[in-house]
Amino acid sequence: MKRFGVGLLALVFTVAAYAAKNSQTVDLAQPVQVGSTQVPAGPVKVSWTGTGSDAQLTLAPHGKKPITVPAKIVNARNGETAVATVNVNGVQYLQEVQLSDLTLILRDAPAASGSGN
Repeated sequence: MKRFGVGLLALVFTVAAYAAKNSQTVDLAQPVQVGSTQVPAGPVKVSWTGTGSDAQLTLAPHGKKPITVPAKIVNARNGETAVATVNVNGVQYLQEVQLSDLTLILRDAPAASGSGN
C-alpha cells in the first residue's frame, strides 16, 4: 500500500510539471475577441494541448469562464511574450499568442483585410 501511495504521488507531480510546462500567463493590454467571446484586458492564463495543427488553446481570464479554441503550434524563438491581433470593423480579434519559444496561432481567427495579395 505504501508503494502505491509513493507511485501515485510521483505520478501527480509528473502530471503537474507537464501541465505547468504547457501553460503561461499573458497580460492583455486591451480586450480582444476570440470567436464570439470577448476576453477582457489583464492577466490571462494560456494553456495548450496537442501538437502542430492539432492543438487546442485555452484562455482563462481571471474570474471568467475559460475559452478553448483550435490552434496551431509553431516552434519559434520569439524572445518575449506578445499577442498579435487584427482589427475587423472596430473589434480587435486575437490571432496569435507568442511565447518565448513557440507561437500559438488561432485557426479560426479572421485575417487582416487586404493581406495575401
